[in-house]
Amino acid sequence: MFPDSTTGYEMCKATADWLLAQGPVRPLVGIVCGSGLGGLAEMLKDQLVINYSDIPNFPQSTVHGHAGKLVFGTLKGTPCVCMQGRFHLYEGYNIQKTTMPIRVFKLMGVQTVLLTNAAGGLNQDFNVGDIMVIKDHINIPGFAGNNPLVGQNDARFGVRFPCVSDAYDRDLQKLALEVAEELGFSSFMQKGVYCALGGPSFETIAECRMLRSLGADAVGMSTAHEVIVARHCGLRVFALSLITNKSVMDYESEKKANHEEVLQTADQRAKQLEKLIANMVSRIETGNNNTQ
Repeated sequence: MFPDSTTGYEMCKATADWLLAQGPVRPLVGIVCGSGLGGLAEMLKDQLVINYSDIPNFPQSTVHGHAGKLVFGTLKGTPCVCMQGRFHLYEGYNIQKTTMPIRVFKLMGVQTVLLTNAAGGLNQDFNVGDIMVIKDHINIPGFAGNNPLVGQNDARFGVRFPCVSDAYDRDLQKLALEVAEELGFSSFMQKGVYCALGGPSFETIAECRMLRSLGADAVGMSTAHEVIVARHCGLRVFALSLITNKSVMDYESEKKANHEEVLQTADQRAKQLEKLIANMVSRIETGNNNTQ
């Protein structure tokens, strides 16, 4: 049993089976949209859209900028499923519930997960609007034992002690930067370490300074726990952050982080991010889980 009985294998399997019974082609790529980035789902052709509220056992998204819909379709000929809105610890869900959709993805046939998020830039060399390919993460909630794998392990999902030192697929990172260069996006591409916090309050100046000293380049309130579950399930993982604001590091600064700025920046960079993801998907071999 998991700490929440609605996130165990049988429940996830029942949800996956219900979704597949609605008629979509079995997806091979799963895409998770961050704040303001739900337009990624609009790229899918032959769409089947299902509201989270209609899906058995599924949590509900309560955050502005997260539509709360699961969209099935094809992208460059590849069957995909896209989450328009994810779930966060600050919404009141436990960490097993927030990551349940990743397990459902696995049981539907997904092989590769592409995650996006909106994040604050801790690295002062980053600019608002930069896209950071995530090479590693720091999971602060996990330091306090708030890890999605806490509880009795179910071997049908994965091993008791999964390795996450290689959580972010290096071939997919390389592919993303190659595609960005081909598209002329290199000027706003970065690579770095993402730090996950619980939220919903933005970070203090002292916290930002501490996180930067730990080696974090960007900070947000999601993604890391989803990545842990994806790797536990044996899924291939790629993730990126859209830098929507610069974290405040100076006590003399009058700048303040706010969610409206996050959504505005996401909207401004959305088309390029969508093009990057679409071109990546077209070059992922799903049969043997390798890139071309």
